[in-house]
Amino acid sequence: MIEWRPETFILLMMAPFIGSFLGVLVIRLPKNEDVVSHRSHCRSCSKSLSAIDLIPILSWVASSGKCRHCGAGLSIFYPAIEFSSIGIVIWATSTVEPELVPLTVALGWVLLTLGCMDLRDFFLSDWLTLPLVPAGLITWWLLEPTVLWDHVAAAGAGLLLILIIDWAYRKIRGRAGLGLGDAKLMAAAGAWTGLGGIGSVLLLGVAMSAIILLCWRALNIKIAGETAVPLGTGLAAGIWLTWLYGPISLG
Repeated sequence: MIEWRPETFILLMMAPFIGSFLGVLVIRLPKNEDVVSHRSHCRSCSKSLSAIDLIPILSWVASSGKCRHCGAGLSIFYPAIEFSSIGIVIWATSTVEPELVPLTVALGWVLLTLGCMDLRDFFLSDWLTLPLVPAGLITWWLLEPTVLWDHVAAAGAGLLLILIIDWAYRKIRGRAGLGLGDAKLMAAAGAWTGLGGIGSVLLLGVAMSAIILLCWRALNIKIAGETAVPLGTGLAAGIWLTWLYGPISLG
């Protein structure tokens, strides 16, 4: 049940604009493009976009999803990530204690960015994954200092787990299976969810990756033995779900 506090309205008002910026990060960071000073532009005609072109959701709807300069189609990705940013606020507000809502929303926005980035470009930016580790540890130091070392150990264990899996995959298949970005994200998973949570994050991550493959198959996207899978997208979802609902209980 959503508790309509003043900060809820503030976050909901901010969400589509934050989502618009997250979309910029998703598109530009894998290409090593400037995300601050470089003006937004149409990627078909390179025309700079004015403020009226950048109103979240409304600009896309008003233009019928097309560039008003050249008429090229604009990806539905833009309104989708803006709506998703709003969804993160609603989901967090209806799930966690009110005092944890801003923190949870911020975590959700970062994980949304990483999940989309890996799904689109098989890329997890260090600018986002690495700060998640100290952020998770600081969070638990403030919330419950007695469990801090559990989360420090979990961050190390998460990193080591992915490195071991990648090493084993290389030995068996003779090629890389997982990237260092996945290892860093799994370290962040440990920092946020603790030793009791990293197993759930990995399990959910693998399950989500399988769902992505099924969706690709349904869309007639060719899948072979060497098809890359965006595990980072699944891990991001696993961290989010485990943070919100706790580790999977087998009892």
